[in-house]
Amino acid sequence: MKVTYDQQTDTLSVVFREEAPIAESDEDKPGVILDYDALGNLVSLEILDASKRVTETRKIEFETAQ
Repeated sequence: MKVTYDQQTDTLSVVFREEAPIAESDEDKPGVILDYDALGNLVSLEILDASKRVTETRKIEFETAQ
């Protein structure tokens, strides 16, 4: 998984599967774009105007359940 924030475009991207080609993109909600592979699996998501939607665009916390 790869998470990037582009300050110039104010876009936050979360890529779940880098090797999977994107077959379809849907703007599920305004400013939230979901990308799917040919089998309908979620490959990535993109959040536009991220600084208005995310508390801290430069901080990531990652936690796994035990």
